[in-house]
Amino acid sequence: MMSTVLPYLLSGISVGGQYALIAIGYTMVYGILRLINFAHGDVFMVAGILMVYISASGLPLYVSIPLVLLITAAIGFTIERVAYKPLRDAPRMSVMISAIGVSYTLQNLVLYITGGLNQYYPSIPFISESVTIGTATTKMVTIVTPVLTLVLVVALVLLINHTKIGMAMRAVSKDFETSKLMGIKINSVISITFVIGSFLAGVGSLLYFTNYTTVIQTSGAMPGLKAFVAAVFGGIGSVPGAVVGAFIIGICENIIKGLDVILIKAGLSKQMMGLTTFSDAFTFALLIIILVVKPTGLFGEKTTDKV
Repeated sequence: MMSTVLPYLLSGISVGGQYALIAIGYTMVYGILRLINFAHGDVFMVAGILMVYISASGLPLYVSIPLVLLITAAIGFTIERVAYKPLRDAPRMSVMISAIGVSYTLQNLVLYITGGLNQYYPSIPFISESVTIGTATTKMVTIVTPVLTLVLVVALVLLINHTKIGMAMRAVSKDFETSKLMGIKINSVISITFVIGSFLAGVGSLLYFTNYTTVIQTSGAMPGLKAFVAAVFGGIGSVPGAVVGAFIIGICENIIKGLDVILIKAGLSKQMMGLTTFSDAFTFALLIIILVVKPTGLFGEKTTDKV
């Protein structure tokens, strides 16, 4: 039984790590601006498209990969300055509409450049190689993803808790107006938050598209939504919560995808077949349950409005 489940478990851990890197961007921006950055999944997709075109230009991978991450971070910075900064004092609904506008702008821009055709992601040495773990054969990216995700999360938590910019982030997250009065450069803090989130989404895209090797303009929609659900599930505003939520969703989703095979191997009735259809639906059903049972998520703190 374990030999049947193992490939799906490994795949779930890998996908969970990739969702986690996207979810961190959602949770950090929400923690500071109380804004759901709906364009974040599309930044992830653009990082994939950039890798396709930059590697096709003939640059070696050791140049292409850092360049893609830097451009992705710069895109995050530009989006914040162009689409969100001018609306700093506007109603929250205006900022949300702006975020949706940025999302569709990025999708249509990529559609214009690619003509809507599948773009094939380049093979990255080492992480694209096959490896055998127990009875499962998988790609090296499956092993690299959770390790790299945890290293990046630890580095981020250390940055937030032990650096001057991290202290400023925590202060702005706690009380936006008071932080402004205390002389904290709010715009710089917000820009750095977007840069970090976009950089991590770029890393996530390298890992994700090594497994799912084609990129189109809508490739960021579903991973972006699932990462958002992971952030809410873990407690939006909490980095560790987003990571835990992402791993839980990744593992459950892939176990459901393998249910048909698992049930056949277990000798159960064929009437149960077809449950794999609900692998995506499960994620959003989980979101509804969490919002009903514990609206603040697993690690979310209850907030009280000051009178």
